[in-house]
Amino acid sequence: MTGLAGLAGAAVPGGGGRSTVRSGSWVGGVFAVAGADFRDRVRRPAFLVTLAATVALGWLILPGAGAHWAVLQIGDYRGRYSSDYVGLATAMGGALWLSFAGFYVVRGGIARDERTGVGRLLAATPLRTTGYLLGKLLSNVMVFASMLGVLVVTAVALQQIRGESRAVDPVGLLLPYLVFALPVLVLVGSLALVSETVPVLRGGIGNVAWFFAWMVLLVGGLSAHAPLGGLGWQQPLDSIRADLVAQHARVHGDFSLGLTYLDSPLRTFEWHGFVPSAGFLGTRLLLVAIAIVLVLLPAFWFPRFDPARGRPRRAAAPARVSPAMPPGGFRGAPAAPPGAGVAAAVPIPASAGAPAATAARGRSVPDAGGLPTTAATAGGVVLPRLVLGELRILLAGMRWWWWLVAAAIVVAGIAAGTGGIRLTLPIAWLWPILLWSRLGTRDAEHGTDGLLAALPRPYRRRLAQWCAGLAVTVATGAGPLAVLVGHGDGVGVAAWAGGAVFLPSLALALGSIGRTQRLFQAVYLPLWYTIANGLPLLDVMGATRAPGAAAPLPPALVAATGLVLLLAALAALAAARWRRAP
Repeated sequence: MTGLAGLAGAAVPGGGGRSTVRSGSWVGGVFAVAGADFRDRVRRPAFLVTLAATVALGWLILPGAGAHWAVLQIGDYRGRYSSDYVGLATAMGGALWLSFAGFYVVRGGIARDERTGVGRLLAATPLRTTGYLLGKLLSNVMVFASMLGVLVVTAVALQQIRGESRAVDPVGLLLPYLVFALPVLVLVGSLALVSETVPVLRGGIGNVAWFFAWMVLLVGGLSAHAPLGGLGWQQPLDSIRADLVAQHARVHGDFSLGLTYLDSPLRTFEWHGFVPSAGFLGTRLLLVAIAIVLVLLPAFWFPRFDPARGRPRRAAAPARVSPAMPPGGFRGAPAAPPGAGVAAAVPIPASAGAPAATAARGRSVPDAGGLPTTAATAGGVVLPRLVLGELRILLAGMRWWWWLVAAAIVVAGIAAGTGGIRLTLPIAWLWPILLWSRLGTRDAEHGTDGLLAALPRPYRRRLAQWCAGLAVTVATGAGPLAVLVGHGDGVGVAAWAGGAVFLPSLALALGSIGRTQRLFQAVYLPLWYTIANGLPLLDVMGATRAPGAAAPLPPALVAATGLVLLLAALAALAAARWRRAP
């Protein structure tokens, strides 16, 4: 935040922050935004998790000689672990992994500036929108570069551990990162930034859309006829094929990039690296130039937190108070004076042992130094009312067309019968992904977690959130369930029930731990994709099973895993409360 504080200080007369941007110091503003944003990102747990996953990725890409798996293979061959091959394999795998997961890591910088109020401060500085956007892009590139740096170090360490060739060639090792991975990731960083400036893509829809866009770009980029050479992998692959032919290797199969199980370990060949042509390097530079142009385009419509450039908002409607409730909004609360507004009608919980206080009295709540608490009062069965309230909050804001599509999915699930469950069940349990994403994240993203921590029985509230997510899961999957029940397919019903328990639990656990919707969306979409494509290995829904057959995964195991995830969500809540405690 230091750099951003300096930017703000430039616009505030007498501001205490050191001015970083002055008239004509446009470049300094770009670097100040990039530096501050980068420091903020690397402090976040998601960055460390991605780094750890990157190290694990390097280990997967470069398995031992007797391993029965491969990530990069050419038929039944792989290259000997020289610096050239190690650099190529890890750069390709890194570009593949980071272009998907890295999108979710770098996305959110603009939303964070808006949420924390830093954006309003920046709007008052001399920094132009183009400088702000370029600073954000530079920050994204720095994040990607740091991840690639970790992958390079991992690759060198594994080259020494595997011991097939311990001579390190820096040029051969780093060249694939510079010409394959980095240009692609610069483009991904640009697209992540642009998507935040488009209102319809700013939220969860943008995250879901990226998964499908990424697959389209990946398949198209691998084509030999892709514009600008696509991912740029054709030249080194042609070089590999030439070396295989020169070494008289009889290759069975083609190039493959992805985790694959092998009946027998791969044979090795010597790859001598490749020399990129001038035209190839030109396409890589052009890709970076396109990314820079793309990120500058939002300057035409992005208001950069300036309310004067934004669309005028309609005046807020006066708050409605239920006639069943007293004028203060809550039973026992004092009546708010006329004209006191919404704040006067909201009672603020007081800490234990402290005198009760409300905003209506115009006094602040005494803070004992830890979590303020509100004494629970007996009021009958609370959980059903909590679940109903959480369900109403979860479904708040859903438009009529969402309900229409959900109803159509249920009807289609019934009409398709048992033969269509393989298709209708994955579709039914993709539709509520944006609702599931809210589980465990809503309080943190709206900044109400501190206030709600004062309410009694927080674990019961978290359990009520899970029940609300379960209700959504059951409702959207009702079509396939009706078919299974109608045909007396008890095994199918059990598999369906296991999935219904698992999915909201996964969302709640990842939301409680990551405190962002993007983590669940980044994890669930690949899982869903494997199920939708008929892969039974991770089929937690039982969608890939034949009618009457056993589910690929035992339903009891799936449900038990879901309950473990629910406990993990409660543990994350306990850890958060422990951090707040004195």
